Amino acid sequence: MEKIKELELELVKHKSLYYQGKAEISDEEYDKIEDELRKLDPNNSILDLVGTVVLSSDKIEHDKKMLSLNKTYKFEDLSAWANTEEVISTFKIDGSSCSLIYENEKLEIAKTRGDGRFGENILNKILCIENIPKKLRGYKSKVEIRGEVYCCEDNFLKLCEEMKNLNLETPTSKRNIVAGLLGRKENIELSRFLSFQAFELISDENNLKTEEEKFKLLESKKFKVPAYHLNRTEKDFKERLSEAKDFMANGDYLIDGMVFTYNNIALHSELGETAHHPRYKMAFKFQGETKFAKISSISWQVSRNGYLTPVANIEPVELSGAMVSRVTLHNYGMVKQFSLKKDDIIEVVRSGEVIPKFLSVKESSANKFSRPENCPSCDEIVREEDIRLICDNSLCPGKIKDEILNFIQKIGIDDLSGKRLDELIRAGFVTDIPSLYDLSEKKLLELDKVKDKLANKIITNIKGSKNADLITFLAALGISGGAYNKCEKIVKSGFDSLEKILSLTVEELCTVESFAEKSSTEFIKSINSKKAIIEKLVKSGFSFEKIKFSEETILAGFKFCITGSLSMKRSDLQKLIKENGGEAVSTVTKKTNFLITNDTESSSSKFKKAKELDIKILNETQFLEMIKK
Repeated sequence: MEKIKELELELVKHKSLYYQGKAEISDEEYDKIEDELRKLDPNNSILDLVGTVVLSSDKIEHDKKMLSLNKTYKFEDLSAWANTEEVISTFKIDGSSCSLIYENEKLEIAKTRGDGRFGENILNKILCIENIPKKLRGYKSKVEIRGEVYCCEDNFLKLCEEMKNLNLETPTSKRNIVAGLLGRKENIELSRFLSFQAFELISDENNLKTEEEKFKLLESKKFKVPAYHLNRTEKDFKERLSEAKDFMANGDYLIDGMVFTYNNIALHSELGETAHHPRYKMAFKFQGETKFAKISSISWQVSRNGYLTPVANIEPVELSGAMVSRVTLHNYGMVKQFSLKKDDIIEVVRSGEVIPKFLSVKESSANKFSRPENCPSCDEIVREEDIRLICDNSLCPGKIKDEILNFIQKIGIDDLSGKRLDELIRAGFVTDIPSLYDLSEKKLLELDKVKDKLANKIITNIKGSKNADLITFLAALGISGGAYNKCEKIVKSGFDSLEKILSLTVEELCTVESFAEKSSTEFIKSINSKKAIIEKLVKSGFSFEKIKFSEETILAGFKFCITGSLSMKRSDLQKLIKENGGEAVSTVTKKTNFLITNDTESSSSKFKKAKELDIKILNETQFLEMIKK
């Protein structure tokens, strides 16, 4: 009983601190305490607590209780819950939930979730948030909009600058800023740095049948909504979770998982709710861990878009089962805001096997903060623009190398490593992506440790890459916002030739799932800047067969990598994988399910990696047996 009481007090304390924007422990640590209490006392009332008690005198009751979400860390649980239902997925934004009440088309009330029954009145702060409509046309009766208030990275850094100018204490991390601002009694205008995404519309006037309809209606009323997807198969779920991991590592605001909701709204009423959560929703969170570590040094690298990206080299710590010695610091703005430098002790996190990243500063060292004045690759002076340091040198070796290496990896040119690429660039044999296709065995033999057999193999792989399908080709170009799954959506939407894609307009691209006006504009601007490269590659022999998209899902959820000797064309194998619902990937990782090769032994890095990770290796005959009808 003493242990139960201790756990109850811990949960109440940390839940209260979290909603004040003063969290002392991570979500994962909180969940561990909750799980421990659940094992000792499954029916404990503390487990049904939603939010935290509203201490303010200015509190308002919710017409319909604002509940928490049931959550899982296991894919099997998510799959079992989804069963055979159509499910809508969205990113789980790490911010603060709130409720907006419109009466006679005007925003009249805004309140926090509070304890689920009562929320605090925050209308004065909500009115400062630019992307929240202050009028809701078309509804004469009372309408409630629920959503999440959050802070994107750019605005977080601008907010910190503003708070410094006002001599206010600046936040130690993005995790606690939203609750901190919504709880402020003064300087409420700082809330203008926050944003809002809507996920719920409650009105007696509605006759909505699906979640998908609901999101479309919210969009038509000028609310920003989370990117939403309709999922039917396990493959769909895995793709969404993969996208969430990528966003956790590279996105411009914090998410801590995904929310899945049955698309059929009739099911919502049928299944109902517990005291804690609705049965028709499920949150999937990634197992993660945070620890403190000391910075040994900060390294800067230049990416293919010219941005200088900072990485902290830290004293090694074990995080989520892996030894971590390098941590991303996001961008220059983050380094500047927290004056990150040698010997600082920082909090780092690794969730869902994504790149370990910086969260907050625990202890600042006496060392002096400084920023690089010159590009680490070409030594040209860099310029500061908003939250970034930028190298404008179009001939910067680091930018060129990163662009070419990205293409090599995505297009699938085996045995041409980063080290060999460095040698080729230094020798002047490779200057851009198209120059890869001018390489000869003679040039390769000038490289260190490259003999006839390997030179022949690399040239064969380079020639073979010309058979890549259109989606792989586009993804390999390094287009802004052009990850493989995004390019696949474009091609599936009917823009299935290079000619159609190069003549795309922003308006046309906005009709494709996952593309908004900003991302469409960036994609088109980026691909237009690569037209000269594309033309040269087409002249060198690239040609693209039409991809047949099938509903067949024999290989759904499976990732295949191809290497070594084959009797079929690599492009034909990739085509078969995709036609049967699988995914053809260019590198071997822990997520790869099969490696296809006719080699029984090989010096290929992919073959070695597959052996090391105990990934099943198939020859062509075995693969064809898998998809035999």
